[in-house]
Amino acid sequence: MLIRRYLGALAFALLAGPLLADAPLKRLTLRQDLLGWEAVGRVEIGRGGYCTGVLIAPDLVLTAAHCLFGGGTYANVADLRFRAGLRDGVALAESDVLKALAHPAYDPRGRDRAKQIRWDVGLLQLANPVPVTTAAPFPTATLSDGARGLSVVSYGQGRDDALSWDERCGVLGRSGGLIAFDCDVTFGSSGAPVFHRTGGRAALVSLVSAGVAEGGDRVAFGMELPQAVAELKAALRRGDGDRLPPPAPEGQAGARTIRPSVGFGTKASGGAKFLTP
Repeated sequence: MLIRRYLGALAFALLAGPLLADAPLKRLTLRQDLLGWEAVGRVEIGRGGYCTGVLIAPDLVLTAAHCLFGGGTYANVADLRFRAGLRDGVALAESDVLKALAHPAYDPRGRDRAKQIRWDVGLLQLANPVPVTTAAPFPTATLSDGARGLSVVSYGQGRDDALSWDERCGVLGRSGGLIAFDCDVTFGSSGAPVFHRTGGRAALVSLVSAGVAEGGDRVAFGMELPQAVAELKAALRRGDGDRLPPPAPEGQAGARTIRPSVGFGTKASGGAKFLTP
């Protein structure tokens, strides 16, 4: 099966370097370039780290769960900030984060890569909602059967000052809640929204979780979103997410330093800026 074959390759080649593009990305430099994509922004993590995120409500941002872990510790909510439509140092809107939740089924210590990617979804609640007139949130949807054409809007290594749009990429396979696609992603693209357009405005069908380059092929992985998002919203309504759970103490049976085996990493200075596998 195609997805399983590429998942196997993740064990050896998980984003060892940037994935190569067949065609140039479109840099969303001007204000008019951003029209329709204002809800995509950068999730900044402490000093120098970042992922990509997307508004699904004025005060809710989706990103990859693995962006909330790294360096052996969990992210401090106080160190998170969302900057919508950031380009060349200027954001359309930005906010600190009140609460952060990783999907409860996501296990950064897990060895099952398919399961890690399937539940690699995090939800941020913003302290200051972004007005809909500034950035209209995207609806989440299930990718329709037979759908092929996708697009991805993301930040990334070497292109972290403005969003880049891969407007023509495609589905490579689907299985067990996973989606494989050939969109142009790299370090920093973790949590980037994957869109499918069906006549009207683009719908959010997945998030970038991981990627691999195998034999010249560019393959990225994401998850089916609706179930994970519904469960995260329910957790938020229950009052979860005031802080992320503490890691297991070192020396405790089964405990080890958290080093995610999927996704992109963060480096605090220079080069790639993600949670390094």
